[in-house]
Amino acid sequence: MRQGAKYGALAGAIVVVIAAGVVLTLVTRARPSDRHSDAYLVDAGISGCGTGWSQPTAGVQTFDVTNTSIAGMEVYLQSAATKDVYLDLEALGAGTTGRGQAVLGAGRYRFVCLPADADPIAGPVVTVSGPKHVAHATTGIPPVTQNDLIPASKQYGAWIESRLPVLQSETDRLASDVASGDLGRAKTDWLIAHLEYETLGAAYGAFGDADTAINGRPASGRTALDDPELTGFHKIEALLFSGAQASAIAPYTTRLGNDVAALRADFPNARIDPLDIGLRAHEILENALQFELTGKTDAGSHSNLATVDANLTGTVHALGPLRGILKTRYPDLAKTDAAIAATQHLLESFRQADGSWAALNTLTTAQREQLDAHVDATLELLAPIAAICDVRRSAS
Repeated sequence: MRQGAKYGALAGAIVVVIAAGVVLTLVTRARPSDRHSDAYLVDAGISGCGTGWSQPTAGVQTFDVTNTSIAGMEVYLQSAATKDVYLDLEALGAGTTGRGQAVLGAGRYRFVCLPADADPIAGPVVTVSGPKHVAHATTGIPPVTQNDLIPASKQYGAWIESRLPVLQSETDRLASDVASGDLGRAKTDWLIAHLEYETLGAAYGAFGDADTAINGRPASGRTALDDPELTGFHKIEALLFSGAQASAIAPYTTRLGNDVAALRADFPNARIDPLDIGLRAHEILENALQFELTGKTDAGSHSNLATVDANLTGTVHALGPLRGILKTRYPDLAKTDAAIAATQHLLESFRQADGSWAALNTLTTAQREQLDAHVDATLELLAPIAAICDVRRSAS
């Protein structure tokens, strides 16, 4: 399968735990033999949602939630009064059990079951007795609605639309360099244009096939140089940095310019899924870790570090329209901003005086470990954003 856009999704039982103000996402399945003796065995189905949780007292609540229906389901635990969400089990397959844990103070709570193709089902309201305030209590997150995300999607789309003329100008300049035979200048302008494109990561889903044409990677078992169907930045990179003649490169730079022009013309009619922005805010850097910091996308320019820096800039722009949503829901937003800035500062230290970037394989072990630690810490802080910005259907 040819790979264009880098983003994918994990399958399985996803448990989103909103603990101490931080949303953690993990893949978990509980087997009967694994069940805690103090876990509540909760059923989640069409005929009964949230049954099995009764007479709880304030403190740690452990749940083994079993989907008793014949289709996939999402189940979350919310405050019956405020609708704040304390635990979210996503993609719980038919007949499977997902484990979750929350630390709750006294109050009234209920499970809500969301079958894939049916209306939400509200479970019985359960009263948790004991003190209202407990140590390390889970912080409930106000649910985000589609209406909350639509303005963010429009704002981000407007920013993308404003960058496409810049990208077109840069790819046209690259094509002109190659047409004139100035391949030294073409290498410089290739990087400028490529980094511009790499800042647009939260919109790739809306680009459709244009993303594959512009920034696709070679097919499995092929390299960027020998893949006969590959076009776009990585094909041009492979040719430019392998010493190919201008005449061999020119058809690809011309096509790249045409593909970008077509994207620019088509994009005003495209739609950025409001759910994508929060998800991509994390996945942009996650994919940078998977593809750039492993060197998998290097087709000869050795510019992976520059690309990661551009990806972080793209992350900042993806977060921008979400700030109104996040500032009241994510207490670590400022810490996330600081982590992004620190990681970019570290990356900039690998930039040479002439503006070129160090190749990934020239970093020392200590430098690689430091960079990986910064990226990992930033990813951990970005991970909750997708869960916070997930639209949750409400039950009556």
